[in-house]
Amino acid sequence: MRGHAEHDGVRIGYRVLGDPGEPTVVLMPTWSIVDSRHWKAQVPYLSRHFRVITYDGPGNGRSDRPVDPAAYSDDAQIAQLIAVLDATGTDRAVLVGLCTAAWRALVAAVRHPDRVVSVAAIGPAAPHLTPELPERVEYDFRAELDTDEGWAKYNRHYWRRDYPGFTRFFFDTVISEPHSTKQREDARHWAAQTTPEVLIASVEADVCVDDRAGAERLLRAVRCPVLVIRGTDDHCRPAEQMIGVAELTGAREAVLDGAGHLPHTRWPVEVNRLLRDFVRPPALAPARRGGRRVLYLSSPIGLGHVERDVAVVEALRRERPGIEVDWLAQHPITEVLTRRGERVHPASRFLASEAAHVDAEAGVHDLHAFQAVRRMDEILVANFMLFADLVENERYDLWVGDEAWELDHFLHENPGLKRAPYAWLTDFVGWLAMPGGGAEEAELTADYNAEMIEHIARWPRLRDRAIFVGNPSDLVEDPLGPGLPSVREWTLSHFDFSGYIGPPLEAAPREELLCVATVGGSGTGEDLLRRVIAAFPLARRTLPGLRMIVVAGPRIDRTRLGGHEGLEIRGYVDRLDRLLASCDLAITHGGLSTTMTLTAHRRPFLYVPLRNHFEQNRHVRHRLDAYRAGRCLDWADTEPEALAAAIVAEIGKPVDYRPVETDGAEKAARLLADLI
Repeated sequence: MRGHAEHDGVRIGYRVLGDPGEPTVVLMPTWSIVDSRHWKAQVPYLSRHFRVITYDGPGNGRSDRPVDPAAYSDDAQIAQLIAVLDATGTDRAVLVGLCTAAWRALVAAVRHPDRVVSVAAIGPAAPHLTPELPERVEYDFRAELDTDEGWAKYNRHYWRRDYPGFTRFFFDTVISEPHSTKQREDARHWAAQTTPEVLIASVEADVCVDDRAGAERLLRAVRCPVLVIRGTDDHCRPAEQMIGVAELTGAREAVLDGAGHLPHTRWPVEVNRLLRDFVRPPALAPARRGGRRVLYLSSPIGLGHVERDVAVVEALRRERPGIEVDWLAQHPITEVLTRRGERVHPASRFLASEAAHVDAEAGVHDLHAFQAVRRMDEILVANFMLFADLVENERYDLWVGDEAWELDHFLHENPGLKRAPYAWLTDFVGWLAMPGGGAEEAELTADYNAEMIEHIARWPRLRDRAIFVGNPSDLVEDPLGPGLPSVREWTLSHFDFSGYIGPPLEAAPREELLCVATVGGSGTGEDLLRRVIAAFPLARRTLPGLRMIVVAGPRIDRTRLGGHEGLEIRGYVDRLDRLLASCDLAITHGGLSTTMTLTAHRRPFLYVPLRNHFEQNRHVRHRLDAYRAGRCLDWADTEPEALAAAIVAEIGKPVDYRPVETDGAEKAARLLADLI
């Protein structure tokens, strides 16, 4: 539910999520430099457990942008909070606030004890309580300064002169942790929604106490439970101030080692669990069920991962008879799992859709895969939190993640959550910059790779098995970044190799002169299918007996693709590998699973890597070149006439591919079986 509350002529935009029968948690707005999206890593998780209200403070988001300091005073913003509670029919709530919002939450608890159940204060501010950081108090906010260095940028004249320069400095400072490029990028984006005049008004607004004695009296008057969460590397609020808030309110403290001023953005898993347990302590986990149990996570981007994962699980059952396997999975791979009789865990229905996100990121045969994954951050947090809840309440003997990025990343960020042996599978290692991204993308990918290397160096045994789905010859030589090892060098030192894992080499009955076009389980291949369909009648003029089957998959509306005589368009096709094995030519994008299935079956194929997709253009193409497999086409070379000519040239053409092993699933299963 969305709406607006109003106080003193200022409209405040709010949103309500979650079960109305659960306790209400209000995620309060902090300084007007950001909107309520700064809680994006908390909202999906907390709203599964509680009723959650977020609202934008004055000056940002969906709220008005007054430039009168009175609208930003403590009194006004507490009145806006009460207006939101009234508008949403909320009698009482747990308040969660960051920095100045934490202070206002505590003031609200004193003034409105009947409306406030408890307060979680993250990096809390308290006016006059202690001196500010020395580097901040050196400069006068209102004066024209003779320097723009450091905290001198916290100055109204500088804001009017170079507001983007201030936001860069501010968020680089307060989000102090390494490898925080996405969090800083988000914050600068939110800051761009407001103006220097709004922030000047917010800084010049009145606070509700006049001196230290007044601040101490107010904090001592808090009677509700309080949790203070603070980082040890906070460059915005002095530690003495945050400790003072905790002592004066009798709060329980949670100190996050190495965290900066916005720990909820950089350490969301730890903060989410602290907030959950503060609102409602968890019940004891149920007793363990009998039998040996495996929890399997398979990447939902495309359908190739699940085909190989099913093959691995079938081999694992032969190695360890009687094991039970649960899948934490989402559409479209649940389609495959259901047809194969696998058990999809009921919690899967709460997973946020990664495939839908990828589809939304795609352009015309274009998917910037690295940036798409970066922008999937809140989905990955939400899905890891679901996993963490599941394994907290159910015991498993082994966790397996096939390119389950959220599982691997957040386990390394929160190693104390590991409760079972853990195995990681992937068919590529290393984020690689595309040429169009320039120096900025090269720096970003190097930073992500450096974080991965640091994770493994810090927790070398967190992955009980790291399995590369392929062989050493499949590894590219690209460096992981300046001063970092190459992909090949680092992977050889940290992975076991299973060889390629594909479905059994089975073929459907042969069709006469059959071309199959398929683009996997996502929606990113629709543009290629349209070009293939346009090229088909042109190719058929030269090859009158040519038939074509276009496999649209589960996420493309096949009714929109049109058709021609001799052309059949299908949706989802179970055991697609059998159809591919029977064709005289296949056309696909640059996904590894489809192209390697065709290589294993020794079928000629054309593949068109998605533009800006580093994996398809570098990792997959390198592997296919090593197998001497397929003919790569650039998107610019797939206009109907050119594509028709390529179909005619390649269909039925003899191949000289390097053989593909057929025992990869068994090798992977043996590596996993040792962990059970």
